[in-house]
Amino acid sequence: MTFQDLNLNTPLYNALEDLGFTTPTPVQAESFSVVASGKDVVGIAQTGTGKTFAYMLPILRNLKYSRQDNPRVLVLVPTRELVVQVVNEIEKLSKYINNRVLGVYGGTNINTQKQAVAQGQDIIVATPGRLYDLAVSRVLQLKSIQKLVIDEVDVMLDLGFRHQLMNIFDILPERRQNIMFSATMTKDVDDLISDFFVNPTKVSIAVSGTPLENIKQLRYDVPNFYTKVNLLENLLQNEDEFSRVLIFVAYKKMADRLFDKLEALFPNQTCVIHSNKTQNYRLRSIEQFREGEHRLLVATDVMARGLDIDDVTHVINFDTPDYPENYMHRIGRTGRAEKEGVAILFSTEKEQEACQRIEELMDMTIETLNIPDTIEISKELIEEERPQIKEHYNPTKRRDEDAPGPAFHEKKEKNKKENLGGSYRLEIAKKYKKPKTRGDKNYNRRNKRRK
Repeated sequence: MTFQDLNLNTPLYNALEDLGFTTPTPVQAESFSVVASGKDVVGIAQTGTGKTFAYMLPILRNLKYSRQDNPRVLVLVPTRELVVQVVNEIEKLSKYINNRVLGVYGGTNINTQKQAVAQGQDIIVATPGRLYDLAVSRVLQLKSIQKLVIDEVDVMLDLGFRHQLMNIFDILPERRQNIMFSATMTKDVDDLISDFFVNPTKVSIAVSGTPLENIKQLRYDVPNFYTKVNLLENLLQNEDEFSRVLIFVAYKKMADRLFDKLEALFPNQTCVIHSNKTQNYRLRSIEQFREGEHRLLVATDVMARGLDIDDVTHVINFDTPDYPENYMHRIGRTGRAEKEGVAILFSTEKEQEACQRIEELMDMTIETLNIPDTIEISKELIEEERPQIKEHYNPTKRRDEDAPGPAFHEKKEKNKKENLGGSYRLEIAKKYKKPKTRGDKNYNRRNKRRK
C-alpha cells in the first residue's frame, strides 16, 4: 500500500513527495478512513509508529479554507517539546495548504501567545494548562472547535492533567469529533473514553510491550553508578558506531550527575534535558542533538514519549525504569521509520526485579552480556547506593519522649484574672466611676422630675 491508495488531495501528495514518504505506516493506513469519517476514534499504537501523520493527514484533507479567527482543530499533547514537534510536522504537511497553525505552552510569555491567538488560527497545538489559561482569559475562543485530538493521553493522565482536561471538555462544543492516541490502555484512559467519547472506533496496531523487531536489545548487570560510568565510557569510545546516543536516567539529579561525568570524558559532545531546565535550554539541547552538534543526550522520562529524532543509533537505559511500559517508550526513540536500532539496559542488583517485569511484559528474555575484563569495577558508591545505617541503641541520643516540649512559663498575675461577666463590669464601673448616663441626653431632666 502507498499514499496514492489513500484519498488525499494534491497539496498533501506534493508535501509527502517533498518529504520523501511513499508508504504509510500501519497506523497511518488503518486510521485514515476512520478519522476521515468524522467518528470518534481511539488509536492504540506504539511510540515511533507515525501517529502524528495518522491523525493529521485526514484532518488536513478535510480542512477547508476559512477566514474565521477562531480555531477549528485542537491538538492536546503533554509536553512543551511535543507541542514544538507536532507544529513542525503539521507545517511540513501544510506546505501547499493555506492554513494557520500555532503552538502554545507554559514557561513562555503568555501575552505574546495572546497576541498570536488574536491574529486568527485554524489549528492550535497546546499543553492543557496553558490552553486553559488562554481560554479563561477569553482571548482564545473554543466555540468553533470541530475536532479534538489528544495525543499521548496516557502520559497526560500520568502527569496529572486530568483536572485540566475536564475543564477543557466543559468549554468545548458538544458536537465535535474526538480523536485519541495512546501507547498504552490503562484504567484512567478507559474511564476517559467512557465519559467523553461517543461509540468510538478502535484502531489497535500493536500491543504495548510488543518488542519492536528492528531494535536489538542487550543488557549488562552492573553493580553501581561508577561502574556504569566506566562501562558507558568504554562503549562510547567507538564514535562511529555510537554516533547519536540517547541516554535515559531515573531522575533529574542523576541526569545532572551523569552529564558532568560525560562532559569531562567527552568534552562538547553531551547535552542534557529534564524538567528543571528552562524552556529555551531544553529546546536548544534537542536541536543540538538533532542537528548532530552533540552526539550524546542525557534525559529523564520527560523525553521518552513522542519525541521524534531521526537516526538515533542507540538508546542506553543507564537506570532501569520502575514501570516496564516506560522501557518500551524509551527504546522506541531508536529503530524509527523501519531503521535498525540498538537498546542497551544497565541493571544493578536492586533493579533486577524491574528488569524481570520488562521481560515479562515483552514475553522475551533480553540477551545479557558480560562486562569486559578491561572495565574497572568500582567500590565507590553514590549517596543513594550507600546502605542506611540504623542505630539500635545509643544512650547519648535523646529519645522522642525525652524531647523538650513547647516553651512554657507562668502567667503574670494581672493575666490570671478571670472574666466574671456582668457583675465584674459593675464592680469596674463603681471603681472607676463610669458615667451612668451612657450618652442619655435626658438623664438629668428625668432625675429632676422624680425629685
